[in-house]
Amino acid sequence: MKYTVDGSLCSGHGRCYMIAPEVYESDDDGFNAHLDEPAEVPAGRAAAARAGAHGCPERAITLHA
Repeated sequence: MKYTVDGSLCSGHGRCYMIAPEVYESDDDGFNAHLDEPAEVPAGRAAAARAGAHGCPERAITLHA
């Protein structure tokens, strides 16, 4: 599974990496560290990835099977 974060939607709330720090990480400015580039979800962390994506108020995260 992979995910992408739409940089035009991400506002840097940080909920994704607060909910699922084993999947998402922040950059130095508090935004998701993987804006506009596909990133791998670690093996066995699909549920955490879904929870972090669901916690994004802008719905900036898209999960890809």
